[in-house]
Amino acid sequence: MTNSIEIQGLVKGYSSFALGPVDLAVPAGAIVGLIGENGAGKTTLLKCLLGIARPDKGTVRILDRDSRDRRAREDVGVVLDECLFHDTLLAKDVDKILSKVYRQWDKALFDGLLQRLKLPTNRYLKEFSRGMKMKLSLAAALAHHPSVLVLDEATSGLDPVVRDELLDELMAFSAQGEHSILMSSHITTDLEKAADYIAYLHQGQLLFFEEKDRLLEDHGRLVCTRADLTGVDPAYVLAVRQGEYSTEALIRDKAAFRRRYPRLTVDPVSLDEIMVLMERVTRS
Repeated sequence: MTNSIEIQGLVKGYSSFALGPVDLAVPAGAIVGLIGENGAGKTTLLKCLLGIARPDKGTVRILDRDSRDRRAREDVGVVLDECLFHDTLLAKDVDKILSKVYRQWDKALFDGLLQRLKLPTNRYLKEFSRGMKMKLSLAAALAHHPSVLVLDEATSGLDPVVRDELLDELMAFSAQGEHSILMSSHITTDLEKAADYIAYLHQGQLLFFEEKDRLLEDHGRLVCTRADLTGVDPAYVLAVRQGEYSTEALIRDKAAFRRRYPRLTVDPVSLDEIMVLMERVTRS
């Protein structure tokens, strides 16, 4: 098996928004970061993947099975941006409930995760902080031995220490055989740390899907005058933003650009900067 998730020709329309068509494959053993502005279609795509929403067109397969197949759903762990367990439950109650839902539920693994993540078993969830609830959600997602994890803004609103703990758990999970992760996040620094690939949705369209390291290595940020930019081959320029005193451009093939234009300085670029330049610019 080459891919854990395969999405082909996915289309989902609403009265004021349309997603797709989207083609996206998550390689086995990889962490894929899904980025895009609010309303880009990230949550819609994940809902179609999880069977919460039915696509208008296209196919969604998980581990070479239709995503609506029960066996496929058993193989997927899910962490959403809000904890779905009721505030009146204890952590041990979550264990009792989910042991009846998942055939591969592993109580020993769940208890071990609670201990490792420093989660109390004798406190009601209403006493948990948001970070503690997200840790509990991750423990529950991992405890039925999924092959694929799907996360929707699971690290948003968490302090850096808790986010780092969760990312460590995710990277440990992906390091186990062919386990894969598809995670939507606005916190691109998390994805710069953990992701192997970046998928960028914009206004319902997948603009690119690239290896993260290659993406950051190949692209750069050029700040220059308008006159300087007019002398640059447009093939190198992905996007331009005109300011009052300077011009900012997103450059592709950074190494070749530097060889050709040695007097112009191209700085490294972050995922945040790539998103901003591609969404708030006048395209050249």
